[in-house]
Amino acid sequence: MSNNNKDFIYGRGAQLNVHNRFDPHDHEFRDDFLNHCATEGDEVQNSKTVLIDTFPKTIVNKVNSPDVGMGFSLNPYQGCEHGCIYCYARNSHEYWGYSAGLDFEQKILVKRNAVELLQKKISSKKWEATPIVLSGNTDCYQPIEKKLKITRQLLQTFLKYKHPVGIITKNALVQRDIDILKDLAADNLVQVSLSVTSLEEEIRRILEPRTASIKKRLETIEKLSVAGIPVSVMMAPIIPSINSHEIMPLVKEVAERGALGVGYTIVRLNGAIGGIFTDWIRKAMPDRADKVLHQIESVHGGSLNDSRFGTRMKGEGEFASQVAQQFKIAKAKYLKGRERPVLNCDLHEQYKDGQMKLF
Repeated sequence: MSNNNKDFIYGRGAQLNVHNRFDPHDHEFRDDFLNHCATEGDEVQNSKTVLIDTFPKTIVNKVNSPDVGMGFSLNPYQGCEHGCIYCYARNSHEYWGYSAGLDFEQKILVKRNAVELLQKKISSKKWEATPIVLSGNTDCYQPIEKKLKITRQLLQTFLKYKHPVGIITKNALVQRDIDILKDLAADNLVQVSLSVTSLEEEIRRILEPRTASIKKRLETIEKLSVAGIPVSVMMAPIIPSINSHEIMPLVKEVAERGALGVGYTIVRLNGAIGGIFTDWIRKAMPDRADKVLHQIESVHGGSLNDSRFGTRMKGEGEFASQVAQQFKIAKAKYLKGRERPVLNCDLHEQYKDGQMKLF
């Protein structure tokens, strides 16, 4: 799966900035500018990551989708440097005035007052404890978290108020916070869902260029499990003819590492992502591009885009049925008898002010 395209931007998922649907102006590179860059040896686009400080008024978001499986989410960062080419969150970057393409990976919005807002929310007399998920949109353990530690501070806040929290990530940096996670797990206040899309490192590098290696993710599952922290795995998304052949071996591997469960989604390319993914696969995997795109369309009623509740996450048709059947067999064979615990929502009321009430 090696890529010899000299124009390919390595270390990034998207290969271009697509038009923002909310922007009345369209932007394009003129030939004279491109020729000038080529002559001078300059980059056509700046490839550096830029952090943009924001101070929102709220931080906890109610999730209304019946397909997602969470009631509330919290995203300390918007945009994600991981650069996963298929990421559904790319479209949300347009609401901030940026492109869903390279901008999504390069312009990271940092919610500097996230901890203060969370504390205000869960200490409110009106708030009733229910699991809040980090993150429903962009990864709370993306690279900048190593320096900023906003996610770590959020976890400390959840622990202080004995409030249940879920974590979704594909970064091994979650290992840094095992000390806090163990304390949360002692009261059944946390679950971690680690995304593992493939067991093949070459596929990981091209699909998810700035994420943790497969080796580190498998190690993370094992370390969390050994520490008594409930961990499950999401094989998300399954992409026809790219990672769809790995279902059985992947479930076997993560089960052996201690995962309590495995879920999946099938890739869907809504909004701007359809164009971004199509451009990427024609550059990254030209030999199989048409096949992959047609197979994705076959799962979503003839379109790359699928917004239908109930079918959009798992797809329909012969390929989708085969995937569902393989997961059913894999779970029965490798995960029989394992269950993810239900998070504890009963302690928080006693800790509404950050310390236990005696009466």
